[in-house]
Amino acid sequence: MPSYPAAYQASKGSALDVDRAFYGRIGSQTDGRELVDSFVVPIRSGRAWTVPAGHVFRIVTVEGPQVADLNIWNRHNPRECFWASRTRQLQQAHVSNFDRLWSTLPYLRPLATITHDTLADYGIDEYGGRVHDLLGTRCDPYVNRMLTGEDFHHHCHSNLTRAVAPYGLTEFDVHDVLNVFQVTGLNAEDKYFMKACPAKKGDFLEFFAEIDLLCALSTCPGGDLSVPLWGPDARDPLEVCRPLGVEVYRLDPALLEGWSSPEVAAYRGNHGMTLPTPSWEKDPA
Repeated sequence: MPSYPAAYQASKGSALDVDRAFYGRIGSQTDGRELVDSFVVPIRSGRAWTVPAGHVFRIVTVEGPQVADLNIWNRHNPRECFWASRTRQLQQAHVSNFDRLWSTLPYLRPLATITHDTLADYGIDEYGGRVHDLLGTRCDPYVNRMLTGEDFHHHCHSNLTRAVAPYGLTEFDVHDVLNVFQVTGLNAEDKYFMKACPAKKGDFLEFFAEIDLLCALSTCPGGDLSVPLWGPDARDPLEVCRPLGVEVYRLDPALLEGWSSPEVAAYRGNHGMTLPTPSWEKDPA
């Protein structure tokens, strides 16, 4: 099938022209790293953590295949958060090495850049499925109640809501996600499908923090998605749920020479409006 050109093109030197040599060194030159934080997120739960700018963090399949939902915010301003739909347009619908996770308006800058993906060779399967998905979003108890008539409090939306509560955030701050380790696509009817997770024990997805970040991860209650979650064959996938690990590393300072956090978008944000001069700024004469 012929391929139509992407809408957003990366011209040389533009914001979409990522420095692959720089991020490639970060992903490959690991000897000078220092592990500064690590923990395990149990099944059907969530956890939030901070990552300083210039550090990297990994999400690791510590026991075997398991999908996860990731949210990211500016640590100092949670109004700036990951924008899944714009990232899908500027990067890809499924992300991997050198793709960047972009923030919401009016900030519009990279929050994180992927530096090492052990599933990068998955490619595209016979059904059109790819891994690390931006097509869908988090499972939630509202849709579950609508479709089943039952309440379940460990969907990814709820897990993320509990995870960020200690940081003063609520479910209004939880946003569309990156589905880590999740294989998805669109079928012949243009409908979203999910397949079993291909990750093995020890696989990981690694991100470089472009600014100070607050991150939150949910270990999806669907586990590795090998069990149908909806429809006539649906059943509880508890037996295919596994924990995930998170690791945060401080990098060798030499790797960061010449790097600085990206600035927010240059557009001034007046949207064509001329605003009146406040009364206290007017000439009293």
